[in-house]
Amino acid sequence: GVAAAVLIAGGVAYAALPPHVDVDTLVAGKGASPTVSDVALINYKGTLPDGKVFDEAKNAVFPLQGVIPGFTKALEQMQKGGKYKVEIPASLGYGDKQAGQIPPNTDLTFEIELLDFISGQEYQRQMQMMQQMQQMQMGGAGGAPGAGPHGAPPVGAPGMPEGMPPEAMPGAPAPR
Repeated sequence: GVAAAVLIAGGVAYAALPPHVDVDTLVAGKGASPTVSDVALINYKGTLPDGKVFDEAKNAVFPLQGVIPGFTKALEQMQKGGKYKVEIPASLGYGDKQAGQIPPNTDLTFEIELLDFISGQEYQRQMQMMQQMQQMQMGGAGGAPGAGPHGAPPVGAPGMPEGMPPEAMPGAPAPR
């Protein structure tokens, strides 16, 4: 009687828990973890439940605020130099929306190596310095040859996977 009621109540409480990201440490990192206001430098590979790779990149730059919620939650649990296997439920991924090769309601698996991270403010400062240097080298011209609109990196630049719609990149804002 009472034990069964406690088990049933416990099951109801478990079912009501919000979805969570499962992060398994493959290689331990050291030091602090990035926060939501940081920008991370990572190597990653994303796979679908059938094992098909839908995206991967080396030295990819991702603002934690600009990725799907599950990716942010995972990165906040990592340490520099660590390598991790991450399971993201569909509700913390792209939800019921199709995103490139990712079907609606699909759980995602990532292998992520956190190479480094810096504050978003420091990242912006570094980007401004690089733009100023490029402008000086170009004699004050608007942007580098081959760059995208307004100096954006061209598709295929490091951290910009080729042939993938922007909304399917882990760095893309989650669909609304």
